Amino acid sequence: MDNLQSIVDATCEEFEARSAVRDETLRRSRQVIRYCANSIRASHRDDLEEAQHLLATARGAVAEMLTDIAAYPELYHTGYTRDALKELSEAHITYALVTDDDLPTPQELNVTSSAYLNGLAEAVGELRRYLLDRLRRGDVAVGERLLVAMDDIYSVLITVDFPDAITGGLRRNTDMVRGVLERTRGDLTTAVRQEEMKRALRAFSQGTGILEESPED
Repeated sequence: MDNLQSIVDATCEEFEARSAVRDETLRRSRQVIRYCANSIRASHRDDLEEAQHLLATARGAVAEMLTDIAAYPELYHTGYTRDALKELSEAHITYALVTDDDLPTPQELNVTSSAYLNGLAEAVGELRRYLLDRLRRGDVAVGERLLVAMDDIYSVLITVDFPDAITGGLRRNTDMVRGVLERTRGDLTTAVRQEEMKRALRAFSQGTGILEESPED
């Protein structure tokens, strides 16, 4: 029993070190999520330079976070770490889809497959917001392109049939994607028909001479 105190002291030191890393990881996770949210907002504003800057900052914070927890694998699988990796994936995927660029891979982002796929699913909700904004500006072509992307994402996600313990609850997010997709399809169909009606009315008015230039004062 002479070494009991030394064993407990060593254990407490290990716990203190692990607790410090945990606290720092939690702080960085919140930081990453904030950077990613701001990047998505910048993408919605078409402020692509700011979006890229925030994405790079988020990637740097994630790299530091993963380096710190390398010695504590259990921290890699905590909810706040998974959330940070998912948000990083979502922000990068949203940027890529808005700019019509190639999607980044999980390996390029240094995220888990489950975090990536859940980020892919949640990016569909951001695409809907961006699509509706473009429709309000009369940009139907971009809306049609994004709807195809959303449809492709859903078609891929429904093929991933594994337990939630492996996918991180992907089935629930895939169900969300289906609802978002159907609502967006309806919104885009309405916008396309309205645009077609406007063109038809314009052509009819021009053909009948209803639309004439106003006489000069």
